[in-house]
Amino acid sequence: QLQLVESGGGLVQPGGSLRLSCAASGFLLDYGVGWFRQAPGKEREGVACISSSGGSTNYADSVKGRFTISRDNAKNTVQLQMNHLLPEDAAVYYCAAEYLGGCQRRIAMQHFEYWGQGTQVTVYS
Repeated sequence: QLQLVESGGGLVQPGGSLRLSCAASGFLLDYGVGWFRQAPGKEREGVACISSSGGSTNYADSVKGRFTISRDNAKNTVQLQMNHLLPEDAAVYYCAAEYLGGCQRRIAMQHFEYWGQGTQVTVYS
């Protein structure tokens, strides 16, 4: 039902910033949204999430203080602002959505029904 499209990935130097965006075909405010990433040879991991109510956010320990997830309701999008990027942040980043979903401290893939195609983030020096 819900189509998701990520954008904003690209090449960035360590210490740089990128803003990823997740656009949806439906009303994204009705969905909890998570950002996940997968690097070559590694398992997909949860990075950040925001509840459908917008009242809760959670972050992986590895990105706390550097990444911020937020909603831009006027654009019907969810953003992931990534600052102070590290080489280990390089991955394909995916947004995912769960209808009326919350946002638990453990950001688990199995809770999310809809997934985007991913956008590549490359961190190089």
